[in-house]
Amino acid sequence: MQTINLPQARTSLSRLVEAIEQGQEREIVIARNGRPAARLVPLETVPVGKRFGIAKGLFEVPDSIDAHNDEVAKLFSGEPQP
Repeated sequence: MQTINLPQARTSLSRLVEAIEQGQEREIVIARNGRPAARLVPLETVPVGKRFGIAKGLFEVPDSIDAHNDEVAKLFSGEPQP
């Protein structure tokens, strides 16, 4: 638990919120004149971490995924279609 005085919290609020979001700090106490006045805590208790691979194994990518790239590119280019 980190304690920080109000003037310093004002100038570094973004950094403090980021520390909470990233899980670097679980709680930050903001003090006024050296006395605890407020707590900065995360909204959710779910650990924040990398989410890469969250859908791993839930679907398969076909080998022919790139087979229609030219057709798709033409659709985005605005070329008239036959």
